Amino acid sequence: MAAVRDNKAERRFELDTEGGLAIANYRRTPSAVIITHTETPRALRGRGIASELVKGALELIRADGHKVVAGCGFVVDYLGKHPEYADLAG
Repeated sequence: MAAVRDNKAERRFELDTEGGLAIANYRRTPSAVIITHTETPRALRGRGIASELVKGALELIRADGHKVVAGCGFVVDYLGKHPEYADLAG
């Protein structure tokens, strides 16, 4: 699968999939990234693509030295299941 990228112009993280584009929209504050919505192509849901997208987004956020605020239920659930990202909670 392709790498997650930060499309700063569109304010979203993106992951190319075989059936389209998975996205995680965000807003930035000076110290945090607020992920507001995640979306996976309907035909590909349930295959772990959204998890891969969020994981990649969290890695990019960590690399930039920011915190994350989960403004989307999927991200809230993901963070709850992956304590290795607890240091990013803002």
